[in-house]
Amino acid sequence: QVELVESGGGVVQPGGSLRLTCTYSGGAFSNYAMGWFRQAPGKAREFVACRTLHGGRTTYGDSVRGRFTISREGNTAYLQMNSLKPEDTAVYYCAITQRLWQVAETADDFGSWGQGTQVIVSS
Repeated sequence: QVELVESGGGVVQPGGSLRLTCTYSGGAFSNYAMGWFRQAPGKAREFVACRTLHGGRTTYGDSVRGRFTISREGNTAYLQMNSLKPEDTAVYYCAITQRLWQVAETADDFGSWGQGTQVIVSS
């Protein structure tokens, strides 16, 4: 049974940076992309970023492009978040796609999810 565990969340001031980490176990998913979503209170889950391991295909949500960077090493995905804004406050979830070799942006395209890590951007 696959398990994804996120870490690295916390409280940061506006303009600051955080790096989230997500590691999976219990399966072999090197041919599948890993992604990040986020959900703020009272809002729908929002796509953040996705990246394949081989070939490095990458896609970002409009609200984070240019500030966030997703990377991967083996069974771990990272989300480097810079120039953080209060509106980045959310629970951040990592997930693994169900599509071979391709990135995805829709939650329905992801089959395995972590439990989430809280990010709070506040002065």
